[in-house]
This record gives sequence, C-alpha cells and structure tokens, in this order.
Amino acid sequence: MTDHYYSKNPQSKKTPIELTCSLKGNEFKLLASGGVFSKSGIDFGTRTLIEAFNIPGTNGGILDLGCGYGPIGLALAKKHSDRLITMADVNERAVELAKENASRNGVANVEIYESDGFKQIPSGKYAAILTNPPIRAGKKVIYQWFEESASYLAETGELWIVVQKKQGAPSMKKFLSGIYQKVETVAHEKGYHIIRARHVID
Repeated sequence: MTDHYYSKNPQSKKTPIELTCSLKGNEFKLLASGGVFSKSGIDFGTRTLIEAFNIPGTNGGILDLGCGYGPIGLALAKKHSDRLITMADVNERAVELAKENASRNGVANVEIYESDGFKQIPSGKYAAILTNPPIRAGKKVIYQWFEESASYLAETGELWIVVQKKQGAPSMKKFLSGIYQKVETVAHEKGYHIIRARHVID
C-alpha cells in the first residue's frame, strides 16, 4: 500500500525535525518527522485555521480531528487552559509526536488518541470540532467525518474546516448544507477557505 501521512503505520524513515513557531500568541517548539503531514513546517491552511478560530460560548471540550503532530490542538489548549482538548489521528507516528509535543510544551489539558476518524474517540458533546482534513484520502473518507461530526457536537457546537477552493470548497459547503443549518466561509486567504458549520438554535 502507498505510504501516506494518513497511513496507520507510515514506513518512511523517521527524521525528527524541531520547529519553532508562534501560534495564538504562544511560542512552541514542536517535533515533526517524515511520514507525517507538513513535516517541514506548519502549513498555511493549518495556521489560517488556528488564527481564524474563535471559541464558541458553548460548554464542552474541543476536538482536533486529524491532529498530525499537534499544532491545532496544542495551540488551542495553551490558549484555552480551562478547556479539555481532545486530539486524534490515524497515524501512530503523528500521535506519538503529538504526545511528545504536549509534554515538551507543558500542555496538560489534552487527551490524544490513535483513531481512524471517530472510531476510537470517546463519545461526548464537543463545543467545537476543528479539522484540516486529509483531502488525498478522498471525499468518501472526509465527508463521513463531516456527517459523524454532527452527532459529536453539542447542540450549539461548531465544525470548523480549512480547505482550498481548488480542492473543492464550494462542493464541500454544499454537502455540509445538507447536514447543518448554517454553513459559512468565515475567512479566506490565498485560496484557503475557513468554513464553519453549525445548527442554529432559536
């Protein structure tokens, strides 16, 4: 099978790389490696999602689905120390790195799981779910994530997604509109769209 960053057990060589970055006003030193997404630095889409995200007033934790080595979840955990941040990825190397990065950066309010989509994630009602979805895994995979997200969100919870226009942002919004009452692009920069999907409660 072809080795991808969304493979469970990547066969590419481990090549630890330390990245220094500022996210949500905090400094981080993160370990990345071959076999995980965006090993040479935090990609523009991920950074745009992190900076655009505004935590909703809804009670509950936050889920970083497809967390990679952890930039989204750790940035939010550091910023919102009163919230529990759940992080999950199918890639066991990414999960190992995310756990190491939480420890290296003194972030304690996280729980990190190896999970194919939602399969190993504890049931619960999240205030927000964020994802930079693995587009190369195909629509069937990521659209299933979007469908399942609805049952993991609190009543007024929000799903936040980053996707490039050329990778299908318009069709993704149309699909999400069949699940959520309100779907909007809350930010866009350099071809990347930040989409927020939620139910509207009167």
